[in-house]
Amino acid sequence: MNRLLKTLLLAAVMITPAIASHAQTVSGSIGNGTITRGTPARATVVLSIPGGYHAGSSKPGNEYMIGTRVTASATGGKVGAITYPRGHSKQFGFSSGKTINVYEGRVTFTFPVTVSSSYTGNTVKVHVAVKVQMCTDDACNLPTTKNMKLTARVK
Repeated sequence: MNRLLKTLLLAAVMITPAIASHAQTVSGSIGNGTITRGTPARATVVLSIPGGYHAGSSKPGNEYMIGTRVTASATGGKVGAITYPRGHSKQFGFSSGKTINVYEGRVTFTFPVTVSSSYTGNTVKVHVAVKVQMCTDDACNLPTTKNMKLTARVK
């Protein structure tokens, strides 16, 4: 196992420039752009992973693979539990015959946002951070965190 860790770390350093040039994107929204006081709205965060790359799912099942994590906090509202999609299991040259649960392509995460009925503001702001480790079939990059802000008009 120690050899596997050393190989993964060395490969991460060597592959960093290649993965950086094919960075993932993160986008999102809250409902249709408006939220009604006292009624939960569904927020959606989309992680787009370029072809030829994958990221560890929220439960990669491998002690050396860092799982994707989404965190959210609201100004003017309350954020509920994040729903993570299932990944799919895949074997890689570096995984010693074991499978790792990964995300590829377009991955959608959801969570409820609620503004209290007594809230007097006109907008709700949700700060979202997506921590992800991008990999090719041969090596992984160091994890990065993408930050963004979602806003919705309050009615």
